[in-house]
Amino acid sequence: MAKEIASDVLDVPSQIRAVRRGRQTYWRITAAVLAFTSLLWWSRSWIPSITPRICTGSAVVTGSDVPDVGFPESFLRSWAQYSPYIPVAGYNPPPPGCVVTQVNLIQRHGARWPTTDAGKEMKKTVKKLQGVKHYKEEYLAFLKHFTWDFGANDLLPLGAKQSFEAGVVAFNRYAHILTEDNPPFVRAAGMARVVDSANNWTAGFRKANHNTIKAKVDLIIPETGNLTLDDGMCPNAEDKGKESKTWLKIFARSIKKRLNAAAPGAHLSNKDTHNLMSLCAFHSQVLMAPSPFCGLFNAEEFTGYLYHSDLSKFYANGYGGSLGRVQGVGYVNELLARLTGQPVQDHTQTNRTLDGSPKTFPLNRILYADFSHDNEMVSIYSALGLFRQLLLPDQKLDPANPSPLRTWITSNLVPFSARMVVEKLECGVERLPLPKGAFVRILVNDAVQPLEFCGGVSGLCELHAFVASQGYARHDGDGDFDKCFV
Repeated sequence: MAKEIASDVLDVPSQIRAVRRGRQTYWRITAAVLAFTSLLWWSRSWIPSITPRICTGSAVVTGSDVPDVGFPESFLRSWAQYSPYIPVAGYNPPPPGCVVTQVNLIQRHGARWPTTDAGKEMKKTVKKLQGVKHYKEEYLAFLKHFTWDFGANDLLPLGAKQSFEAGVVAFNRYAHILTEDNPPFVRAAGMARVVDSANNWTAGFRKANHNTIKAKVDLIIPETGNLTLDDGMCPNAEDKGKESKTWLKIFARSIKKRLNAAAPGAHLSNKDTHNLMSLCAFHSQVLMAPSPFCGLFNAEEFTGYLYHSDLSKFYANGYGGSLGRVQGVGYVNELLARLTGQPVQDHTQTNRTLDGSPKTFPLNRILYADFSHDNEMVSIYSALGLFRQLLLPDQKLDPANPSPLRTWITSNLVPFSARMVVEKLECGVERLPLPKGAFVRILVNDAVQPLEFCGGVSGLCELHAFVASQGYARHDGDGDFDKCFV
């Protein structure tokens, strides 16, 4: 039995610094050796001995829907795409008379360190504050002793844990339709944090079924060339961020003024303010405790931070971007192929060599699991027709005025470890208003979607109606994909 990694040491930041000093040596270990790494154990007061890429069968699933970071759920949800995974709703089983016959999962990687470029910008902001000789507010005093020793890009322990837990949940939810001779088919985009999340998911899946169903990552697709699990195939879809920049000037102005008054000479910009708010989210998930960076802001200010991300996602990969939806078309066409059992018909992002082979794109599995990134998942939602802002003027987010009627809320769409599940169901009992036959149901972070675009009833669409509703994808984005290159 694996030993629990526990500690009475309270100086968590120094432990994290020790982790970082050993990281360069650690990452020289080959991927083959990493695949055999099998010792990681959590408790409420863990201290990691290494930054875990792979979480294995000794992990404990707590059953709590809200990670214990020391903050209430409402505040965690204000961290936008940097929020940890929290279900939006409790899972509702299919209606009586309907049974799930196929499951299609796409999931974002788990919580991570900042990306390389974002981390550099955050470090510059911290350096501005640390260059101040005298702070006028006590909440900045911690910076005198703060040492920047962040990693970049890779999974955090929380990210590994939540990916593992997702695998446990998937098996337990669908165990009644799974068989030993039909294991999940698992794909991952090629970035390390995505592959590691997929490996953690399969480890959790195997743990839950006592290793009777041999789940593994079947296909890792490099994030170069044709790929439906990343948004890198539309060079003309660059996000200029005009709308989010407009909102940043509005919501960050007073915060910037207050912080500059508290730190004379720091000369913080609006972007610096945003960097510090992001640090609250990242640092708290590193420590699994409230970061002192969070003490620079109040909860109301974080509602502005959340809306900044809502605008950014909506106008880059969502409905607000002219080439946002098309970046999800390839994945939707793969989904349609699985649901109908027919070969993929697509001329956009799909890798036609991989999708044309039953070894790399089988059509006879019960459960498919794909691992991806937040931006790509936003494009997929939009290509499908999910989260249309039907109650807003012109169905768009206003860059200057957040609407309480909006349903486009980033932390509900693509937090760390976000997931969309498309269930294919067979309804064999005549029950009004549902006829007998095949149906589709979509859940995003466990919330059943209304599927109004295909005549959804209680979140169910007839399969043929769902396929018919996906004309944008079936017609390769109605010419939008060509605009990615001209």
